[in-house]
Amino acid sequence: REMSMSREAWLTRGCISQGGEGFQGGRPGLKQGLGCSCLVMPELSLTPGRATGPCTWQPVWAWAWACSRRSKDLAHSAHLYGSCTHCRPFAKSSWLTLSLFLPLFFYAPGFHLSGTVTEPGTATEPEMTYKVAISFDRCKITSVTCGCGNKDIFYCAHVVALSLYRIRKPDQVKLRLPISETLFQMNRDQLQKFVQYLITAHHTEVLPTAQKLADEILSSNSEINQVHGAPDPTAGASIDDENCWHLDEEQVREQVKLFLSQGGYYGSGKQLNSMFAKVREMLRMRDSNGARMLTLITEQFMADPRLSLWRQQGTGMTDKCRQLWDELGALWVCVVLNPHCKLEEKSCWLRQLRKWSDMDVCPLEDGNYGNELPNITNALTQSAGHSQDSLARPRRTVFTRAIEGCDLHWQDSHLQRIISSDFYMSPSYQREGESLLFNSQGQPLWLEHVPTACARVDALRSHGYPKEALRLTVAIINTLRLQQQRQLEIYKHQKKELLQRGATTITNLEGWVGHPLNPVGCLFLTLTEACRLEEESCLEISDAGDAKPPVYQHVPVATGSPDSSESYLALALEVALVGMGQQRVMPEGLYAQDKVCRNEEQIIARLQELELDAALVQTLRKQCILLLEGGPFSGLGEVIHRESVPMHTFAKYLFSALLPHDADLAYKLALRAMRLPVLETTAPSGDVSHPHHLVSVVPSRYPRWFTLGHLESQQCELASTMLTAAKGDMLRLRTVLEAIQKNIHSSSLIFKLAQDAFKIATPADNSSDTTLLNVALELGLQVMRMTLSTLNWRRREMVRWLVTCATEVGVRALVSILQSWYTLFTPTEATSIVAATVMSHNTILRLSLDYPQREELASCARTLALQCAMKDPQNCALSALTLCEKDHIAFETAYQIVIDAASTGMTYSQLFTIARYMEHRGYPLRAFKLASLAMTHLNLAYNQDTHPAINDVLWACALSHSLGKNELAAIIPLVVKSVHCATVLSDILRRCTMTAPGLAGIPGRRNSGKLMSTDKAPLRQLLDATISAYINTTHSRLTHISPRHYGEFIEFLSKARETFLLAQDGHIQFAQFIDNLKQIYKGKKKLMMLVRERFG
Repeated sequence: REMSMSREAWLTRGCISQGGEGFQGGRPGLKQGLGCSCLVMPELSLTPGRATGPCTWQPVWAWAWACSRRSKDLAHSAHLYGSCTHCRPFAKSSWLTLSLFLPLFFYAPGFHLSGTVTEPGTATEPEMTYKVAISFDRCKITSVTCGCGNKDIFYCAHVVALSLYRIRKPDQVKLRLPISETLFQMNRDQLQKFVQYLITAHHTEVLPTAQKLADEILSSNSEINQVHGAPDPTAGASIDDENCWHLDEEQVREQVKLFLSQGGYYGSGKQLNSMFAKVREMLRMRDSNGARMLTLITEQFMADPRLSLWRQQGTGMTDKCRQLWDELGALWVCVVLNPHCKLEEKSCWLRQLRKWSDMDVCPLEDGNYGNELPNITNALTQSAGHSQDSLARPRRTVFTRAIEGCDLHWQDSHLQRIISSDFYMSPSYQREGESLLFNSQGQPLWLEHVPTACARVDALRSHGYPKEALRLTVAIINTLRLQQQRQLEIYKHQKKELLQRGATTITNLEGWVGHPLNPVGCLFLTLTEACRLEEESCLEISDAGDAKPPVYQHVPVATGSPDSSESYLALALEVALVGMGQQRVMPEGLYAQDKVCRNEEQIIARLQELELDAALVQTLRKQCILLLEGGPFSGLGEVIHRESVPMHTFAKYLFSALLPHDADLAYKLALRAMRLPVLETTAPSGDVSHPHHLVSVVPSRYPRWFTLGHLESQQCELASTMLTAAKGDMLRLRTVLEAIQKNIHSSSLIFKLAQDAFKIATPADNSSDTTLLNVALELGLQVMRMTLSTLNWRRREMVRWLVTCATEVGVRALVSILQSWYTLFTPTEATSIVAATVMSHNTILRLSLDYPQREELASCARTLALQCAMKDPQNCALSALTLCEKDHIAFETAYQIVIDAASTGMTYSQLFTIARYMEHRGYPLRAFKLASLAMTHLNLAYNQDTHPAINDVLWACALSHSLGKNELAAIIPLVVKSVHCATVLSDILRRCTMTAPGLAGIPGRRNSGKLMSTDKAPLRQLLDATISAYINTTHSRLTHISPRHYGEFIEFLSKARETFLLAQDGHIQFAQFIDNLKQIYKGKKKLMMLVRERFG
């Protein structure tokens, strides 16, 4: 097998002769669309053949030069998605049967291969045979043709099968001369026979072409006779011709156009990202198709009709689309920074990039703004004369950095020495003093704008120069270390002044996290790829298709220093921590800010893949200490700028990673990271004495931080992580609590923290943690104070939760919140929720209170109820009466509060509710008094016969009637004054005449048991008012009555007659009333006719 594989690696893409033995076995069918079906080809020994003829090359050597060298190269061009199990020709799948005919023609340096590929039939599909033709040139497949008709970007399964068969069974491939050489050996008769047989075999296909060629050859003036010789497709290209892998450009355009038209649906974003990954793979293999394919993709992106639509409407593109454009721009930076590209190529790319960039629809680099980032070629340090005005730069598009990258070159001698040798160091005698090229240990430095230097690393890595990329990465890290060391020295001299001012500036005009060139991620990936353990072959994948987490090992840094013990893995961790900990200003615009958060999470996700051993923990501790001492250059320094990007997400990772190894350092770092100065109203402004420093100048209280909600939630997550870790440690919990109370300004987030702490403190299967419970309670109390005077839709939930938490803490906590209710709750909340819950039977049982404790709680609750009733009698009076029922003095006090407030601020509905409560509790006379007070606030118009207060009025009259004649006589005048609705008055009158008054049986009262007469007081007044109300209501209704209401009106008059008849002369009054109606409304003839029919 080793012999076979070594030969396969030596040979390249090859050819097949006729009569090849076919593979056996079934196949379920090919996957349509991008990629190819999965194939498994057997390992076969390879024996290259030998050709005869006038060729001047050695046949076997020319064959090896023209064919592909590895099956891996074929896999590169055979599928688009490197991680898709369904698209790997070498993964587990069925076998294709190959039945090959047609001769193979050979001529250095090119080939032509033809054959047939047979797909065995299945239960649902018949057997299919396809003709395949492949051309080769200098280790590359230059063109393919297959009869399957599948339109795809890369090779179909049949082309792959044919190529693999040639590579793995070369002994069955018979090499032949190019057809032109064969024809040269034929005489005239043989040539004529050859042509005639060829036309006969394919007369329906080639006869028109043959006749046309014959006519042109016989014509002396034809174009074909002006050229010496004739083309030969089997002879291959000239040695001077360019050669590249076959790429169907039209299919690339169509596929990209299709994916863009889907607008992010149906997985189109993933498909486009896979195409970008394919471009990177091409660049890494130094395939010239990489830039070609990227150009085709870019053309379709620029032709996307949504670009002009978004521009016209002034709306931004979606995040997914924006990320695709970012990757497009980053790929072009990699392309133009190819260290071995020709000047002609770079000039061509530059012209194309400028053309795209100048188009109006070309997206801007940061999504919304385009003038705040420095040029890619700027040096690492800014000149002292740099001014604010120079920050205004022309429009920057997604291609601007690639255009700027065209100005970069690789001819610097120092740079060349860095990337070409692991042992490039300065001589020992030159290591004293300052140097821009080497550090004090003699290791080379690379002083360049950091993102630009990282773009060089990415270009080296992307173009297949991993060792060179590693060497430059190490030089950049050495430079960052030196920079960090000098920054610490500067800060030590300025520390006292900065701490006194409590303000600082940001010297970094652009942050490395969220940067378009992703410098931190680039360096990290370059270093970790050198340490990654490859457990399986790159051509194999698990059955489930699940990507396994990477496994890393320590690989020593290749250096000329004999005592170096550093590893690339430790450097990866270090550079990630340095980049993430950089103090940087929050960029402008929603997309740029969102990109900062997203990039930070991506880097942390990769950091979490590292298994921290002793060496990595040492690196982690060292960098955390440097970040804490870093002053204004670190986002975790003692003083930071008001608009500095918060470190919450980063600090959460550091805290979790450090906690098992150095708890004190972990808490110190996380507590410092809790701050969010942009929300501090008293935050000082930046230092304006240095014009090159970025100063916070905002017209409003807060700058436009679109991701502020996300940042606050990350701050909350950091606090929750610390609370969980500090469980049981009173000192640490108290410190974390103080940090939360000082730095978190959102009540909803503090409430979430309180809930989290409560949940952790009260596990279902264990006893409660008192210290953490008290923290939860304090946080809950803070939430109550913060939301007391503001509207919050979760307020009732918060109040109920606080009572639950206080109950879990104990009786003293309940007493405390009852006594200080006015700082925590509204009167309504205090009485209806807090006091009611505290006094409930469930609470008493939960706490197992003894009698003195129950009395103490009850006394506090009654005091609270009376205070709330005094402050807000309208909403708290009933709750106060309920809470004070068991204490006579308190109850009387509450009742008196209600009476005093009845004439001023209370409504009739509130008074009726309390009156009903009084009756229910056995206080009918007090209920009557409250009902009478309620009646004075009521006004019921003639047409309000469905008013919600009608039931209360009927109840009040019934209560008065049951108490006796005196109470009824007292309330009827109030009813007559307040109620003007005839139907309601008649209902009250009817109820009062049905039974005798005084049925309530008040002690000391005598009940006569006689029915009351409507001719005497007090019902006479009610009867007169009712008749008057009917008369007034009748005239009001007749003013604007319509014919469809005539029937209803007649029924209304019938009810009125019943009331009229209750009076001694009622029939006379009603008759006069009807006559008046006939006279006044005689114009309504139809209605009056109905009146006469019913009432005469």
